[in-house]
Amino acid sequence: MKNLVKRFAQDESGATAIEYSLIAALIGVVLIAGATTLGTSISSKFSTIATTITNAGK
Repeated sequence: MKNLVKRFAQDESGATAIEYSLIAALIGVVLIAGATTLGTSISSKFSTIATTITNAGK
């Protein structure tokens, strides 16, 4: 029993999995934030282009 408790205390595989999960979640949040910002910027550029084309035809 003493050996079992000692092995359990030294086992860090669960902690490593949690750390990798947190890193993956952080990367996901950064990617979503970047895509949202980029999407807004691209939408703005397309609106400007559409307005320019519409006004050029008049």
